[in-house]
Amino acid sequence: MEFSRVFVVVASIFLCFLLAFFCTRFQDREDYEGDVHLHTFSRISLPPSPAPEAATPSYNGGYSAYTAVFDVRSFGAVGDGVTDDTQAFKMAWETACETESATLLVPHGHSFMIQSTIFTGPCKTGLIFQIEGTIMAPDGPRSWQRGNSRRQWLVFYRINEMSMQGSGVIDGRGEKWWDLPCKPHKGINGTTLPGPCDSPVAIRFFTSSNLIVQGLKIKNSPQFHFRFDNCWNVLIDLLNIKAPSESPNTDGIHIENTNDVKIYNSVVSNGDDCVSIGAGSHNVDIRNITCGPSHGISIGSLGIRNSRACVSNITVTDSIIKHSANGVRIKTWQGGSGSVSKVTFNKIHMDTVRNPIIIDQYYCMTKGCINQTSAVLISDILYTNIKGTYDIRSPPMHLACSDSVPCTNLTLSEVELLPSKGQIMMSPFCWNAYGNPQTLTIPPLFCLLEGNPQALPLKEADKC
Repeated sequence: MEFSRVFVVVASIFLCFLLAFFCTRFQDREDYEGDVHLHTFSRISLPPSPAPEAATPSYNGGYSAYTAVFDVRSFGAVGDGVTDDTQAFKMAWETACETESATLLVPHGHSFMIQSTIFTGPCKTGLIFQIEGTIMAPDGPRSWQRGNSRRQWLVFYRINEMSMQGSGVIDGRGEKWWDLPCKPHKGINGTTLPGPCDSPVAIRFFTSSNLIVQGLKIKNSPQFHFRFDNCWNVLIDLLNIKAPSESPNTDGIHIENTNDVKIYNSVVSNGDDCVSIGAGSHNVDIRNITCGPSHGISIGSLGIRNSRACVSNITVTDSIIKHSANGVRIKTWQGGSGSVSKVTFNKIHMDTVRNPIIIDQYYCMTKGCINQTSAVLISDILYTNIKGTYDIRSPPMHLACSDSVPCTNLTLSEVELLPSKGQIMMSPFCWNAYGNPQTLTIPPLFCLLEGNPQALPLKEADKC
């Protein structure tokens, strides 16, 4: 009897161990299958996501253990919107710049006023400028520090592989600059009055490469909000740029002598072009932009003061332009040289736009521009699937090409533009424009010349 009891106890213990063993194996298998499932999902390419929320710093700043985080407050920044925090930002920049994969943090809940500053590279790779709070410019010309350039506020020079990102705000505080007497809207009938007129670009990248600007809000720049000069490989994504519709020269994003640029998923409303593309720019892809009120999306102006300009491989697609003075525009001065070629405007919705499609080779800021024979050559321009409404004060299509250098190979397909008010449809305007409507346009584009003009010999300076 005693033996039977011992046997039962031993057998029970053995069965418990056996049950525990199989439960563990089953859980391991589930974990393994779960790992495989997650690994498979990670191969899917997801669409761009919003910039990260503000991190709450812990002992390592709340970031990866491999990331050195430099909070500007650790360098003496106050962040009360009044104190000059310029020196603290400079020291934080110099430290982060010399550190691999560093993050310079502008923390949430603070407003930092900084004077005109140049942040200079080269820096170690992987630098992140994380803006979660607010960066503010000085309050107008009288607050601008003597000796500082009045043409630029924050400049990033010779930077390679940097990301400027966050959910914070960059405030250019441009109101007092817009009210300078020299500005066009201050004089009688749009004339200018004498006096100093320089106004700073808010953010300028110069001679830099492999840049990401993502997630930020920027408002009320004295002049351009972003400017990229002599840069390469730039991604601009998820920006919100805002200034009043009457604010002068407040372009949202301007690029000049800059190649391989992507501008995606952004909202711009301002007093000038949402995006402007200057000379020497190539391979620019613009997608999913909501633009307006504004002056539209422009290539140019090009050829000013008889200069040579080359622009090619530009694409604008899947975008909305609303309540704007222009839609998609190419503008050049008389007397220039070079060319604009291989441009596509595709899937663009127009909402009450005054000049939805416009080529203007007689661009002039005053009434005193003289006629000149040379011009930037415009060729191989495609307008496709452009639909919506136009402001009846101007024709829906305005193709004013040079007397001596005609526009060539203009192609239009699925263009349907109706008046925003009333039933009277205005006729398009053409001058020396050659091309081909692949489908019937609304309104009909009967003024476009067919075929090609008589070949004109190009001077060496005209070639790109």
